[in-house]
This record gives sequence, C-alpha cells and structure tokens, in this order.
Amino acid sequence: MFYGAMKLSVGNGLKLAFRPWVEGLEHVPEHGPAILASNHLSFSDSFFLPAVLDRKVTFIAKAEYFTSPGVKGKLTAAFFKGVGQLPVDRSGARGAGEAAIRSGLEVLSRGELFGIYPEGTRSPDGRLYRGKPGGLARVALRSGAPVLPVAMIDTEKIQPPGQVVPRLMRPGIRIGRPLDFSRYQGMENDRFIQRALTDEVMYEIMRLSGQEYVDMYATAAKRQLAEEAKRKAEAEKAGAAEKGPRRSPRPGGPGNDEPPTNPGPGHGPSSGPPPARPARNEQDRAA
Repeated sequence: MFYGAMKLSVGNGLKLAFRPWVEGLEHVPEHGPAILASNHLSFSDSFFLPAVLDRKVTFIAKAEYFTSPGVKGKLTAAFFKGVGQLPVDRSGARGAGEAAIRSGLEVLSRGELFGIYPEGTRSPDGRLYRGKPGGLARVALRSGAPVLPVAMIDTEKIQPPGQVVPRLMRPGIRIGRPLDFSRYQGMENDRFIQRALTDEVMYEIMRLSGQEYVDMYATAAKRQLAEEAKRKAEAEKAGAAEKGPRRSPRPGGPGNDEPPTNPGPGHGPSSGPPPARPARNEQDRAA
C-alpha cells in the first residue's frame, strides 16, 4: 500500500517533471518473477525505472539509508522502504554479497521484479564498467528467472556530483528482450559460468545504452581517480610551497635605487676604500 502511495506521488511527480522516455516495456512480463539488470549512472536510477513500470520492482540499498539517527534518518528510511528498496549491510564484501543474493531470491520467490546493478556501484564517468559475476549470476541461476537488460540513459546529467538543484531534462530507459540462461542451470557456483553469464548481460546493456565499455571494475576505477586527484593536489601544494611568499628587495639590490649603506669595518662588504692601518709607534710614524 505504501509503495502504491509513493509511486503515485514520487513516480508521477518524476514523470511529470522530467518526462522520461522509455522503449521495450513490452518485454517486461505482466506476471511472474524477472530480474532487471541495469547500468548505474545516477542515484536517481532506482526511482526513474520503477516510475515507468506498472509492476513493483525492488532494489537493494546500503543499510546506512535505513539506520541513520534522528527525524531525518527515519524519514529517509521510510522513503526508501516506500519506493521498494531493501537494506543490505555492506560492511563485509562477502557478507554483503550473500545478503544481496538472499534478498533477491526472496523477492523473486514472491513472483515479483528484482532490480540489480551488475557494476556494483555508480559509474564514475558515464562509461560502462565490468560486471561483478557473483550476485547477478547466482540469483539468476538459482531462481531460474529471466534476465532483462536495462539501459539508463542521461540520468547522470540531471544531477551531477556537487549540483544541488536537478536539471530538468528527459532521461531515457531502454529495456531489452529477456535472456534465458536455463542452459547453465545447476552451475551457479562455477566461476567461469558466472563470468560468461555476466558478460553476456553486460554486452546487451552496452548495446542498448551505447556506452563505451571499460574492462575493469567501477570500484577500481573510482580508487584510481581518487589517487590521481590526491597526487594532483599534493603536487599543487608542493609547487605553492616552493614559490613561497614574495620578499621585499634588499637595500641596494635589484629594483632599489638607494645606494647600499656602508656597515663599517668588520661588518660586511663596503663599496668604499679599506680603512687605514693605525701606526703602532713613533718609528712607524717617522717611516
């Protein structure tokens, strides 16, 4: 009931404000379980896709969205529950993966739609990154549900990182034909089968989205970009330290027309003649 209310308010609001276009709705089954495997460009992907579907679709989200303290935390948790997202504790990589698989299987066992992002995280630069093999493949093979490749298009341009107010523009959604992996049934623990299934799905997503494909994980790309940004910041800081603050010129130095002051004997160089040596006795004076 809460999902229906949120879909009417949030979903219709998104469709009215942004007018997303969609292709391939006919590929989504009217009944029964199915997996929607999508690229991940923006935080809003999990809102735009359910907004254009008549059926409920459930995604997984990090547990922090559901456990934050205070009034704001409770409102955030209620919102994510209302839009059909399930909490998953990502503190341990293996534990998080198992929890996601269990959540997906529970959703599919009820005959519902389960949404998953094979890249594991949002793309840092709009390109399509290598899919992680464990979650998608194991859920698909254990459940026997068909996999629908989904391409989110231009959602990252609506609210880029650092931009507070979203840009009003039309994102797109393309849904591909269901992929049948029944030929791999019973082989969900085979790493080569997991990789083959995932790569096939990622190829279809690439074909639908038109994205450039990068054969590395998005998490590794994010670390690489963060390290490059850190090195750049350190280099700029070191360059600024080498330049240092500008000092005023010394008297008599370049850029100063005043003559240097004679510091006197024993106190540094002088531009005048050296002082006369005093006589030690009368014979010296006579000489």
